[in-house]
Amino acid sequence: MIIKFSRRFPALTAGLALAAGALAFSGGANAAGAADWPERPVTLVAPFAAGGTVDIVARIVGQQLTQDLGKSFIVDNRGGAGGTIATSMVAHSAPDGYTLMVHHMGFAFNATLYTKVNYDARRDIVPVALVGATPNALVVTNSLPVKDVKEFLALARAKPGTINYGSGGPGSAGHLPMELLQSVDHIKLEHVPYKGSGPALVDLMSGQIQAMLLTMPAVMPYLQSGKLRAIATSGKKRSPALPNLPTLEEAGVKGFEYAPWYGFFAPAGTPAAILDKLHDSINKVVTEPAIAAKLGGQGIEVQPVSRQQFAEMVDADIARWGKIIKGLNLKGE
Repeated sequence: MIIKFSRRFPALTAGLALAAGALAFSGGANAAGAADWPERPVTLVAPFAAGGTVDIVARIVGQQLTQDLGKSFIVDNRGGAGGTIATSMVAHSAPDGYTLMVHHMGFAFNATLYTKVNYDARRDIVPVALVGATPNALVVTNSLPVKDVKEFLALARAKPGTINYGSGGPGSAGHLPMELLQSVDHIKLEHVPYKGSGPALVDLMSGQIQAMLLTMPAVMPYLQSGKLRAIATSGKKRSPALPNLPTLEEAGVKGFEYAPWYGFFAPAGTPAAILDKLHDSINKVVTEPAIAAKLGGQGIEVQPVSRQQFAEMVDADIARWGKIIKGLNLKGE
């Protein structure tokens, strides 16, 4: 930068020169800080209990980031209130790259679902990197006399409210898509909320409830053992994990698509250079064949995109699900 001094306003222009120098120094320091980051362990906040898909993603990616960047990426499980407790914690953390969050599409739900939170999803949290997405599977208890989606919908229409479906709680990833399914296909199911999907799964296997929409990692062991039966998947295309199973749209539920994403977030104000370094590191990690295979084993299809593309995706889902949640008059508890 060239600074020209004016003879008419020497004090003013000298001051501007000093300010410009300070900005240049600040920019250089910021770049240097990003180059050195991380200099100490990084906390990856997971908004749910250990063992769930978000926790698994955080641990798989975090372990490889630890190796690649030379400092520990430590998973900190902070469950509760649909993930808003953890999100609030991250939103109010120092924007220095040492407190990050791994979340799924529930982040977009919560922007409308929970009105009494002390953060703004669009203002206080920055999307950093998309890991990937996974369709869910619509599964039924073995005692339910249906073999496919057509029979499931026919039974729901013939006996409205008699098919009970479980979820991990009001507004959860197992609840909202099922409400959308009912809205799209004009059927009536009965929602039975649980404190987590684990207890709901137990009741599903025993026949206390009849159906659930579940992530691939959660449901695959029970499908393989024959304890549950899948009748469709929820994505735009068939899942590699269950290639012979039709999507809900293929099975006749027109316009239905649900493939929740998983990604990394940071507090707003985190230096762009650090966000770029983190984004590039995560994209490198998830596209490594061994890591992609591990994530694929969890039913997650890796989808590396730019920071801007991920931010646009999150913003679009906040708007889309906000409209659905308001239309259904749902509130988080």
